[in-house]
Amino acid sequence: MTLDKYDKRILETLQQQGRISNQELAETINLSPSPCLRRVKQLEEQGLIAGYAALLDAKKLGLSLVSFMQVSMDKHTPERFEYFEQQITKCSEVLECHLVTGQSADYLLKVIVRDMEHFQQFLLTKLTPIEGVSGVHSSFVLKSPVHTTALPV
Repeated sequence: MTLDKYDKRILETLQQQGRISNQELAETINLSPSPCLRRVKQLEEQGLIAGYAALLDAKKLGLSLVSFMQVSMDKHTPERFEYFEQQITKCSEVLECHLVTGQSADYLLKVIVRDMEHFQQFLLTKLTPIEGVSGVHSSFVLKSPVHTTALPV
């Protein structure tokens, strides 16, 4: 798929201002409203725009502790990995789950919780009881100098 300068500007703008009106978007990218709306609809239909969401302030919701967790599995079988992935999607504390290579862990999780007590509860009652989990190593975020949801277009 080839994106022209208007498509790229639409994608960049919508990543920063998801609630922008079509009129404002058209003005921002120097295009008239009708062609702008057609382009947005086409980008949605092609799956480049996967959806729209509100970005919440985690700290104002009382979620202030972020951890990256490396999870090791006891067996490296498709069934074991599938089971783990099914179970981990049920955990609302897990923001991201990645099957990774190049380290001793099989999965890398990004987890957000209220505090250390909540973290301990998540670890002991939700993560480690999952069948197949053989080891967990946690690192805690001290500072996040870069935090974005915008993809480079």
